[in-house]
Amino acid sequence: MTREVWLKADGAVGDWEARKRRITAGLEAGVDWVLVDEADVARVRELGQVNVAAFTSEDADVIGEAEDDGTVELPSDFSGSADLTTLRRNDEVAGAYVRILGTEYESFAEAAAADADYTFVVGEDWTIIPLENLIARIGDETTLVAGVTTAEEADTAFETLDIGADAVLLDSDDPDEIRRTVGVRDRAERETLDLEWAEVVEIAEAGAADRVCVDTGTLMDGDEGMLVGSMSRGLFFVYAETAESPYVASRPFRVNAGAVHAYIRTPDGGTKYLAELESGDEVQVVDVEGHTREAVVGRAKIERRPMFRLTAETDDGDRIDTLIQNAETIKVETEDGRTAITDVEAGDRVKVFTQEGGRHFGEQVEERIIEK
Repeated sequence: MTREVWLKADGAVGDWEARKRRITAGLEAGVDWVLVDEADVARVRELGQVNVAAFTSEDADVIGEAEDDGTVELPSDFSGSADLTTLRRNDEVAGAYVRILGTEYESFAEAAAADADYTFVVGEDWTIIPLENLIARIGDETTLVAGVTTAEEADTAFETLDIGADAVLLDSDDPDEIRRTVGVRDRAERETLDLEWAEVVEIAEAGAADRVCVDTGTLMDGDEGMLVGSMSRGLFFVYAETAESPYVASRPFRVNAGAVHAYIRTPDGGTKYLAELESGDEVQVVDVEGHTREAVVGRAKIERRPMFRLTAETDDGDRIDTLIQNAETIKVETEDGRTAITDVEAGDRVKVFTQEGGRHFGEQVEERIIEK
């Protein structure tokens, strides 16, 4: 599921300068949509590239007009003032915006969602939004957008019922809160891998080979690296060069990944040969617990260097290997923690990621492919 962050920036936020500050913070953070009044659509376009939702504007990506009467049939047990705004594209309802003022509004939102591509549910008090019921009843027939005011609420919305809302509508002026909410969105979409231990069977000098350093446009943390290996069914966790060394300065944007023939894991779950990487490609960054994120390649630096051949055996008896540079600055994860490849010995256990083998142009295929 692709998650989205919408930023509320309509007239209720304040004057244009206040709205502009909020929208600019949203653009810098990477929100997916901005929800504004009709008069602000062109202004938002001038600020930057983002999807815009607005009322009664033909220039917006989602357009509409305010409705205060029978846009949807009210359920028979509904009482009170229904606060409904619809967003229309041509003659079709594109979205329904419902303020949830109590649990009785749940059936009202459900009825609104029957005709809406997008259903916004916004509560005065987060705790009264019957989000679980709405996810269960209408989650498959509409894009459900939950109103939130904090990143913590966004996290709850994305996690509810292990399915979560499709999107959140954030109402906040705080640039840090906006960035945190976008971060929650990104984490909700990311894969978490089950890394395991494999016992080193042999580590031996293998002569010189063309080695690839993957330099990204992202600074990696001390527990992050990438998954690389000679066999697609078993990839080794190799740390980014975040640690200081007597020999070279830290380069937290870099993973010294191995020889040109090796695979590296990509964010879509596929692989690429290290030799194929070029500026603009995306690679997967992984930490020692298996949490992942994406990074864009700034350059792939290829140089001839002395190499080790590292062979390890998984708990189910499969042997995997890779070529990795013979240098103290290259580190892997062992049961003793971050360990220089020059200090790794037979009998040590290293972190690896295993999966079904057999790749054709980086995609997993069901055919007889032998890697050895």
